[in-house]
Amino acid sequence: MIPEDVRAICSDVMRHRIGLTYEAEAENVNQDKIISEILNVVEVP
Repeated sequence: MIPEDVRAICSDVMRHRIGLTYEAEAENVNQDKIISEILNVVEVP
């Protein structure tokens, strides 16, 4: 697997593992936004 493959499937694999607080839901934060932010911060080896 290459980094682009991981990025392509990451949301589908991880989305159900992230629980949102009521505060996050009130601020319109969703799992895809969280995953996107994580992927933007993590450096590709």
